[in-house]
Amino acid sequence: MKTVIMLILSALTTNIMAQEKIIQTAGRDALGSFAPEFARLNDDVLFGEVWSRTDRLSLRDRSMVTVTALVAQGITDSSLTYHLQEARKNGITRTEAAEMLTHVAFYAGWPKAWAAFRLAKGVWGDDVRGDDEKARFQREMIFPIGEPNTAYAQYFTGNSYLARISEEQIPFANVTFEPGCRNNWHIHKADKGGGQLLVGVAGRGWYQEEGKPAVEVFPGTVIHIPANVKHWHGAAGDSWFAHLAFSVPGENIENVWLEPVGDDEYGRLSFK
Repeated sequence: MKTVIMLILSALTTNIMAQEKIIQTAGRDALGSFAPEFARLNDDVLFGEVWSRTDRLSLRDRSMVTVTALVAQGITDSSLTYHLQEARKNGITRTEAAEMLTHVAFYAGWPKAWAAFRLAKGVWGDDVRGDDEKARFQREMIFPIGEPNTAYAQYFTGNSYLARISEEQIPFANVTFEPGCRNNWHIHKADKGGGQLLVGVAGRGWYQEEGKPAVEVFPGTVIHIPANVKHWHGAAGDSWFAHLAFSVPGENIENVWLEPVGDDEYGRLSFK
């Protein structure tokens, strides 16, 4: 079980899904009869071999390298558009794309970056529309915010959202908290095994076990929650917050919800 969880966390850290081999036919589709050897090199070697070596460099990282190289050369045609689209598929968020191109601008040139931004704006333009706080927060992370967490609303102070990411092998969900939102004190009871694993995704939040100081949670922070331990977690008072929640299998598992985290208790740390 521990090994499986660590493998999942490793994949999430790079924001990509494992892929054994990339299948590409663009070369043969466009140049198969005119330049068959070039088409073969493009489809079978460049993509079929080099891009497929994800054990050495992730697809996400290869996309960043490729986009940077194209922009540096001033190539802002359909080739760059394609690789920006692939970058999005490979887990690069709108916020990361903007930061990447801003960084490249200082080394490759301002006009080249401007041209790349016009293409990138089109690629990421439809991911999340709106300028409200929720939309801005969604643009910070690859996982969806999801729908209002109405089924568990009675156990939360403030508004939360739930997006179930996977129901296979080890089910897990992305839980998003508005600023100041937190769940009640609760216990993941189990006779054997059990507990929960949290992975910070975006924003800043808090986790606290009974009798211990609260711990800040940032993107990438991993929280191991033992079974039968009273605790709570939620957003900081001045920040949206999202984490992945993994339920650890066990025997006679039961989630027991308890009293809310009081305003005074929460207020002593919410804006720290």
